[in-house]
Amino acid sequence: MDILSLVTVLSFSIGCLADQRPNIVVIVADDLGYNDVSFHGSNQIPTPNIDALAYSGIILNNYYVSPICTPTRGALMSGRHPIHTGLQHSVIFASEKYGLPLKEKIMPQWFKDLGYRTHMVGKKYGLPLEEKIMPEWFKDLGYRTHMIGKWHLGMFADEYLPTYRGFESHYGYYQGCEDYYDHTYEAVPEYWGIDWRRNLDLIRNETNMYSTDLFTQEAVNVINNHNTSEPLFLYLPHQAVHSGNTGGDPLQAPQHYVDRFLHIKNYHRRLYAGMLAALDDSIGQVVKTLTDKQMMDNTIIVFTTDNGGPANGFDANAANNFPLRGVKATLWEGGVRGVGFIHSPLLKKQRYVSNHMLHVCDWLPTLYSAAGGKVSDLKNLDGVDQWKSLSDNKKGLRTEMLHNIDPHGNGKAALRVGDYKILVGDVGMAWDDWYPPWQNPTDSDRYHVNNTVKYGHIKDISTSQNFNGITNKEDDSLVYEMNIDNTKSLLKQSMESYNHNGLPVKVDCGIKPANASTNCDPRVSPCLYNIALDPCEYNNIADSNKDIVIEMMVKLMQYGNTAVPPLNTPVDPAGNPKYHNGAWVPWVKL
Repeated sequence: MDILSLVTVLSFSIGCLADQRPNIVVIVADDLGYNDVSFHGSNQIPTPNIDALAYSGIILNNYYVSPICTPTRGALMSGRHPIHTGLQHSVIFASEKYGLPLKEKIMPQWFKDLGYRTHMVGKKYGLPLEEKIMPEWFKDLGYRTHMIGKWHLGMFADEYLPTYRGFESHYGYYQGCEDYYDHTYEAVPEYWGIDWRRNLDLIRNETNMYSTDLFTQEAVNVINNHNTSEPLFLYLPHQAVHSGNTGGDPLQAPQHYVDRFLHIKNYHRRLYAGMLAALDDSIGQVVKTLTDKQMMDNTIIVFTTDNGGPANGFDANAANNFPLRGVKATLWEGGVRGVGFIHSPLLKKQRYVSNHMLHVCDWLPTLYSAAGGKVSDLKNLDGVDQWKSLSDNKKGLRTEMLHNIDPHGNGKAALRVGDYKILVGDVGMAWDDWYPPWQNPTDSDRYHVNNTVKYGHIKDISTSQNFNGITNKEDDSLVYEMNIDNTKSLLKQSMESYNHNGLPVKVDCGIKPANASTNCDPRVSPCLYNIALDPCEYNNIADSNKDIVIEMMVKLMQYGNTAVPPLNTPVDPAGNPKYHNGAWVPWVKL
């Protein structure tokens, strides 16, 4: 065979392989609470389009993300844990130059006592340029790569922008949040500017247009204009349901969406419901477009939140994680247990609930494997290829996961090994309660579960009104009831998988003991929970399981020894939009 013939055969073979590769759509909801989707049992806010995908796919009931935005997005894109990319502390904020190493090495005493070593890395980081990320890997497989929505992985220099990192196109914004209509981002009142663009070009004429609607329209256009002879990778990280700017009302939705939820008497929760309804409709429209384009039969859809919901007024938001403990930015389950599912006709087994442990780091190798890529080419990953175990409904490959090690301030860390979870340091003690969803007009940031449970209804001692779900006196039948005899439910949670039979997949915790709020202070000593049996973190079992505590503290030390320090930097005044014609733009030349 001559060279020309060989090249022709190879080109034909590669082309056929590319034709067979599945389309991949990754949808990220921003700040979505665990109790904000009806497939988890929310009876306040129906999410029919999200539910349809979840119920006909695989609901991930043991799925975890980072407790805050940038770390999760970095892990999703790179397949590496934030402790290995320097993104483990907070988020990229305003005009930070992520960033040169911190001038001081900050190491909490409890880490020093365990023999932790420190590592300094003299590099500039957003999501580090040394990390090859998801769109670049898929581009190597012949994918067309498009991003619509929020980036939040570095923008101080051009090299950190989406279109420099593997995406052919980007429509959206760079920062962590902004106004849903005028598309300006307020870091603080002195740092305020527009952050809305197509690729590298600022867009100033799309004010008074709701971002969720704009993202939907863009996704529909990308799909409709896609050449189906090539595989599509579409990354769709929505703005919803994150709070907007702090000036004015940070929760924003078109009135026709808000009006769907007149049964919710709390103004802020009703606005939040409208935001979520717009997101749910957007997902429905994306699926309809994929179907009309005859792409759906060869498409994998992953849906994930980036962290737990900012409940009870945290971040001026009204999300909800109940009955999980804690909120966004904490290491309690409410901060790290994610809403997630995978949907595809290509999955051999579908319509079931997976209790296999899965971490956001796993998506890169999992989807790369599903696309026919050679996972061994992905070097230095913390993620695990879960495609076959999910598709075949086989035993999962992950037995432990690090939630985080953040050495800043007083330090905090959490680790899951098997059914056990250990927490050390200030893991979010200011927001460590169990917060039901707001329903009544007077519900506020003081609204929380007290230590009284009667006949399965949690009661607020101060008002003696039922709450959870729809709780007004006119329709008490819709109250979410705690299952006091919860043995069957707990057994179900510990199973590796089961058929949901179209029923909501709820977390069931049993009766909250009177000392649940006081039996753990990880700032004083480590706390230990059996998450399979105690998903709401009611019962600290550290004192009776000291051997497990020691083993897990040693594992934390081992993880810590591989970490780079957080690479946050002070805000650089040169990045202030007032110096850039009122816009957030890269201001550093590398």
